[in-house]
Amino acid sequence: MPEDLSTLIQRVGLGDRQAFRTLYSLTSPKLYAVCLRVLRERSDAEDALQEVYIKVWHGAPRFAVTGQSPVSWLAAIARNHAIDRIRARKPLAVAISDAPEIPDDGPDPERAVLATAERRRIDDCLSRLKAERADAVRAAYVDGHSYQELAERFRLPLNTVRTWLRRSLLQLRECLQQ
Repeated sequence: MPEDLSTLIQRVGLGDRQAFRTLYSLTSPKLYAVCLRVLRERSDAEDALQEVYIKVWHGAPRFAVTGQSPVSWLAAIARNHAIDRIRARKPLAVAISDAPEIPDDGPDPERAVLATAERRRIDDCLSRLKAERADAVRAAYVDGHSYQELAERFRLPLNTVRTWLRRSLLQLRECLQQ
């Protein structure tokens, strides 16, 4: 079946609508389950599934470049899209009069100095990495971007991005331990 799916995805990449219908009928139950597992609400998962297939339609021409199995590729698109939907949710607004009073537990001056010094050490260690790799580390671990988003942003295979991040974190750890 994976070979059939690969062929279907390649045909979808060429704009074949019948191949897209077939791909949808074969894979939508699995991708719906992926969306539902992440989003936990049926209506959200149904909406996300439709958006996933729009991404599949647009991303199919790049499928052969990824080297992934077709099911893994489709599931990654579904999972990442569902995660993106969660991130995009805005917290419910609370009327200022209903907001709980929060004590000021800000850091004392000594802790603020230590945090600033630690931040400088981290920035110094990040500056020792190649610029693209430092950008990838910040995007992944500060901004919360997924590996798939980083692969698209840097126009690299997903596994290359994973390798970049793993090696960069090892270099950062070594630098911070000095």
